Amino acid sequence: MAKRDYYEVLGVSKNATDEELKKAYRKLAKQYHPDANPNNKAEAEAKFKEVNEAYETLSNPQKRQMYDQFGPDGPQGFGGGPGSYGNGTYTYTTGFDGFGDFGDLGDIFSSFFGGGFGGASRNNRSNGPRKGSDLQYDLEISFEESFLGTERYVNINRKETCKNCNGSGAKPGTHPETCSVCHGTGQIKQVQTTILGQMQTMRTCTNCHGTGKIIKEPCDNCKGKGTVRNQVRLSVKIPAGVDDNQTIVLRGEGEPGENGGPKGDLYILIHVKRHRLYSRKGNNVLCEIPITFTQATLGAELKIPMVDGTDESYIIPDGTQTGTKFLIRGKGFKNINNNSQGDFVFTVQVQVPKKLTR
Repeated sequence: MAKRDYYEVLGVSKNATDEELKKAYRKLAKQYHPDANPNNKAEAEAKFKEVNEAYETLSNPQKRQMYDQFGPDGPQGFGGGPGSYGNGTYTYTTGFDGFGDFGDLGDIFSSFFGGGFGGASRNNRSNGPRKGSDLQYDLEISFEESFLGTERYVNINRKETCKNCNGSGAKPGTHPETCSVCHGTGQIKQVQTTILGQMQTMRTCTNCHGTGKIIKEPCDNCKGKGTVRNQVRLSVKIPAGVDDNQTIVLRGEGEPGENGGPKGDLYILIHVKRHRLYSRKGNNVLCEIPITFTQATLGAELKIPMVDGTDESYIIPDGTQTGTKFLIRGKGFKNINNNSQGDFVFTVQVQVPKKLTR
């Protein structure tokens, strides 16, 4: 089934500010939380997931830019549909893992439901699987590369799972032990009696620092962190037609997750260099072609240089005025979402001689 428009899901305009998004999200999250709808949990949970997914996308500037450009299913022209170019996915897709990470919004559910989701604070998931951090890399390409597409290699510094301990942080031959204070939850429950009755709060376990595990013999390579920082070389396939400030996403090429969580993603932000001859408007290529006074007066057959290095013949009529635009169809940029192609538009500039012969 086609996904509903995320702006429609949150009930906001496409120009909504971050504050407006957050306000709309808070209202709907309270309304549709399953704990607030005990008589209709299935429908409420479905709507709650939809609201969470919409906010997760629109509250992230990069994801929102991708969504505004391509919609919820990502661009379909990056190599045969959502999916693929070798070692990463170049389309933006959204997903829902549990109830997501609500950040500073956790206090809403804590106060509204007496301790967060299902009666437990959001911090209760602190020792559960967590997705790794996303990374961003700024990549500059030439005008020709954006027109034709290309493959580039980038070197990035990122954390990687320690091969010595396979990410456990413990010395080979040993393993982390369950924290005896919090019993592996990473949280300690505190109950206080107030004039409003008993109030239950959760705090991070100071013995294991919220991990739920104790490492008695740390790995010598990663010093118990489970990750090491390395420089890696990655291949990035740039699709023909990519525009300045568009983003290519390499799924799973970010930093490793924690406690078995998935890797983050790598966002490649494209910067296209200016060209001395060509410029771009939408999917059209724009160019100025100088012609002589005689060519403008009598008409002429011109050789027009294309971005791909070829020439196109074009006959201009006699009496052509300076500033006149001519169009060569299908010689512009490819549309990365479909098979359509823009046009090549050139403007003639008559070079008027300073001195005329007899």
